[in-house]
Amino acid sequence: MKVLITGGAGFIGSHLTRALLSAGHTVAVIDDLSTGSLDNITEFQKDSRYRFIKGDILVSGELEELIADCDTVFHLAAAVGVELVVHDPVRTILTNVQGTERVLTAATKYDKRIILASTSEVYGKSAKPLFAETDDLLIGPSTHSRWSYACSKLMDEFLLMAYFRDRGLRGTVVRFFNTVGPGQTGRYGMVIPRFVAAALSGDPLKVFGTGEQTRCFCHVSDVVRALLLLMETPDSYGGIYNIGSTEKVTIRQLADFVIHELNSSSKIDMIPYDQAYANGFEDMLHRAPDCSKLYALTNWQAEIPLKQIIADVAESLRKNA
Repeated sequence: MKVLITGGAGFIGSHLTRALLSAGHTVAVIDDLSTGSLDNITEFQKDSRYRFIKGDILVSGELEELIADCDTVFHLAAAVGVELVVHDPVRTILTNVQGTERVLTAATKYDKRIILASTSEVYGKSAKPLFAETDDLLIGPSTHSRWSYACSKLMDEFLLMAYFRDRGLRGTVVRFFNTVGPGQTGRYGMVIPRFVAAALSGDPLKVFGTGEQTRCFCHVSDVVRALLLLMETPDSYGGIYNIGSTEKVTIRQLADFVIHELNSSSKIDMIPYDQAYANGFEDMLHRAPDCSKLYALTNWQAEIPLKQIIADVAESLRKNA
């Protein structure tokens, strides 16, 4: 197939590109390189089945042509990372809402298969032990820019569902839960590469808040495997699917585990949220996915444990140092 990946020079996009090319598909990527990097796609540039277009999905004149020319679209382009969202909320909203509107409109016009990347952030302040796709969503107030990302991605989901119901768009929403792995940067607040980089250099690992917040980290290889399964599953049209691991860890435990696994001399610094981000910053205390819906459809489940994730991130950082 001919596949288009928006945001394909980013972390997940580059891993997805590698898997698609390995499976024999042709891949086109559009990315404005605001958070993506040419370093992520250097290995593909000599492949005749690969094409890279530098462009912003908000304004690119080539976007509609690229969508018309492909069979499947993976829409990954978005503002990502808590730090970027908090410090540049206007860009977050415009990219996530207006950019997605352009992509979905063209995908509907040309009857293309599309998988839209959303986020666990849409579950907001829910206190449930596991988040399911049918849960009610509890978003914080609009005075806190932290919630603009969740709301913008939720609007993307509503728009895809509207196009599916009213115009037959062959679309699927996936909600990622803390995807991590080799090649990821801590530049925008991603906690595992940030912790691993600090541990490798002997610097303090900075734990924000109380450290008691829990997360589940899913290896990017597991995530890509789920995306490829959904790509070829028509029964997923009009559906929303969590993609994540169910291996829980507190952020304080994660810091201790990284130090132990890497035999590091680093210490742990506890940083209040107000110092790390902004006054009144709110976080989700717990975030764990119920992936039974995806498992029932595809038999997919996360397989790579946290120990291997840390080892893979460390190896990647050492290699690129």
